[in-house]
Amino acid sequence: MPRLLMVAHDHLSPGGAVSARFEERGYEITELLVVPEDRFDDPAVEVTFPDPREYDALLVLGAKWSVYGDEVAGWVKPELEMIRTADDAGVPVFGICFGGQLLAQAHGGSVEPSRAPEIGLHAVQGEPAVDGLWFEWHFDGFTPPPDATVIGRNAAAPQAFVLRRNLGLQFHPEVDADGLKGWLGAGGREGAQALGLDSDVLVEHVRATDPATRARAAALVDHFLDVIAVR
Repeated sequence: MPRLLMVAHDHLSPGGAVSARFEERGYEITELLVVPEDRFDDPAVEVTFPDPREYDALLVLGAKWSVYGDEVAGWVKPELEMIRTADDAGVPVFGICFGGQLLAQAHGGSVEPSRAPEIGLHAVQGEPAVDGLWFEWHFDGFTPPPDATVIGRNAAAPQAFVLRRNLGLQFHPEVDADGLKGWLGAGGREGAQALGLDSDVLVEHVRATDPATRARAAALVDHFLDVIAVR
């Protein structure tokens, strides 16, 4: 049975439809929770990351914080090293939002505050695997590594890139309406309001698209495993 290391940076960011598809594809999932729930407001924790060469793939999820934030610098640095080690060993990495930003920074790209933050469902243009409507929640954006291939973008930011066996995403294929409610209840409501969004309407909009999003998330995982991870 192939093994997947799923790095969840906080208790509000589960793997959702993405990790579910890995399970359907036969993967045994080991979850590493970086910041425990009782440290959510004080994320400067000490973390020992495992050797990625012990796994067949990595799934690196989103987070509340910024990759460049001082409060997470103590564990971002070793996580970047883990991602580089995985790449050197040919272990595929699937990075989502914060995870995609880590992938970019680990391989020569950068992360900075976005000039056009996105919350809600937004269109992405690109290769069939990423083209379409996806949920977004980000106030930062990545500049992909110089040797990466951008496979999805919109007017706000690059949205997806491929680098060797790595896939970095800015959008959230894993998020459903229930997950969104968790984010809103943990301080996200203010961020949504700052962009002029009604949180209740946002949840119902996402709930209406949940079935289609789950199907497209599964297809995206298939593309990662069947095309990108075997390069």
